[in-house]
Amino acid sequence: MAINLIKNPDERNDPPRPLLEHLLALRDMIVFGAVAWVACATICAICTPWIMAWLKSPAGEDGKLLQGLDLTSGVSAIISIAGWGGTALAFPFIIYAILRFVFPALTNREKFVILAIMIVGTFFFLGGVVMAYEKTLPMIVVAFQAINRWVGFEMEILRIENYISIVLKTIIAFGLVFQLPLILFVLGWFGILTSKVLREKRRVAIVLSFFLAMFLTPPDPMSQIFMAVPLSLLYELSIWAIWLKEKGSSK
Repeated sequence: MAINLIKNPDERNDPPRPLLEHLLALRDMIVFGAVAWVACATICAICTPWIMAWLKSPAGEDGKLLQGLDLTSGVSAIISIAGWGGTALAFPFIIYAILRFVFPALTNREKFVILAIMIVGTFFFLGGVVMAYEKTLPMIVVAFQAINRWVGFEMEILRIENYISIVLKTIIAFGLVFQLPLILFVLGWFGILTSKVLREKRRVAIVLSFFLAMFLTPPDPMSQIFMAVPLSLLYELSIWAIWLKEKGSSK
């Protein structure tokens, strides 16, 4: 890929094809993605006991209090883990199917940029997941328990359904929010945004970061701060990345 990019970055390798062939390729892409999702969801459903143990870990010792209070609690947990986990696990295969469909029509330069964005985006997503799992979720549990004790509620049982919902939403939210610098850089790459505009809107971006964190995290200050502060730092990183790209383009 890199060698072809250097030799002829604007080369295409997709000869003109009839519409029917494109439709068949589109069908294959959809079928491949659907089969991948079903397979990954099935794997996650089978591995529910181990995934559940992983999800309960941020609760610490309070994980012993997590219980299912309904007859269908186990089924609900399997469905939630299969749905969310299957989507996350199948995402690389779905992206592969999409790229296999669109890559022949792209130039080598465009292929290189898309692959680089995917790799960087994956690292950012994993960074958000680690931040949520290692730092934010344990503090959310401690904060909620402290609030419960302060108002006089001694929690002896925690509903597993509500806990799983909070954990999965928090992890997914952090992973998606950490894609912000990548989105801004892509917009800057195509000239839609400039580093000057981003600098001028810095204060607005900081306010929006806290506003967004208020909706994407549970209603406690610590989890909101743990999302808003990295989001603001990533916004600043985006400004410098776009500025460096602009300097390189000007040269």
